[in-house]
Amino acid sequence: MLGSGQLGRMFAIAARRMGYRVHTLSPDEDTPTGQVADLEIQASYDDLDAVRRFAAGVSVVTFEFENVPAATAQAAQEYAPVRPAGVVLHTTQHRLREKTFLTKAGFPLTPFRTVETSIDLAKAVEQLGCPSILKTADFGYDGKGQVRIQSPQQAEEAWTSIGRVPAVLEQFIAFEREVSVVAARGAHGACVDWGVIENRHRNHILDVSLAPARVTPEVKARAREIAHAVLVALDVIGVLCVEFFVEPGGRLLINELAPRPHNSGHLTVDASATSQFEQQLRAVCGLPLGSPALLRPAATANLLGDLWTEGEPDWPAACAFSEVKLHVYGKLAPRPGRKMGHLTALAPAGAGDAETALETVLYAREALTRRETSAQGGTK
Repeated sequence: MLGSGQLGRMFAIAARRMGYRVHTLSPDEDTPTGQVADLEIQASYDDLDAVRRFAAGVSVVTFEFENVPAATAQAAQEYAPVRPAGVVLHTTQHRLREKTFLTKAGFPLTPFRTVETSIDLAKAVEQLGCPSILKTADFGYDGKGQVRIQSPQQAEEAWTSIGRVPAVLEQFIAFEREVSVVAARGAHGACVDWGVIENRHRNHILDVSLAPARVTPEVKARAREIAHAVLVALDVIGVLCVEFFVEPGGRLLINELAPRPHNSGHLTVDASATSQFEQQLRAVCGLPLGSPALLRPAATANLLGDLWTEGEPDWPAACAFSEVKLHVYGKLAPRPGRKMGHLTALAPAGAGDAETALETVLYAREALTRRETSAQGGTK
């Protein structure tokens, strides 16, 4: 595993349950993945000799986030299969390459323009109008490296705020909701998915997800069709998430791709016959894919470092909800905006729906920081 965050941790747990040994490499130590892996290697992704030694000791290499340098994947490929392939990583870790690929392949996406100079920016704003969204071409996630432009007069200031680096200007979309399809493609070309998942963001960070999404059957069918087509077009072996905007009327536009398990798919661990992490393992190791069937409607709420502002969250209070599952990632220090864990709630067996699960998981998250006032006027 190249990378050592929470996605690698959940992959390693799934892999070890099936009898595999897991090695992880990243610049950090005592990481979420390293805490449960068989071997943790601390090395820079740019240390290609270390990467080659790492790859020589394993049977297959995968990754848990797309900001691993493409050169790292290429070096690993010299000694072991890399799945998804390094070319997938190269395409999806750069917004302009990703959007150019999707456009040429005929997929629907948000109108965009390339920005490399002030002249490019002025022309792009004129063509796409305001408001619009300016995003760095490289290494953006969870809202980092992006800013809204409300008027042409704000354009230069916005570009300066992201470092005047190569960027993409996207037309602002007044979408009805955001959804995603997490899908997997096996070594022999079989594709499966977990249906359409509905997502809500707060401060550009995914806040809650629920499945199945509250969209029409036609939107569900079209989103799944597009996701499978993207897997094939990129020749992915592994898991990939396609994030969509749903416009009023049901038109779908691709927002972003993530060539790995995705935060919106975390609910599959508790609610599906095969989780996205087990499916990643099956795909990259050449096993037949498992059933993605959703056993019960579910919802997930992220736990950010902000919850630790007044001390350790009240874990027993959340766990008192019998349909709620707690996942904490083992990160050493909470910080505002940092993903520290998540809660997943299942709808009651034989009753309830995704909205029921959503209501439950939000109550459980609120309980983590709720302080009851005692008779003496203090808190407990």
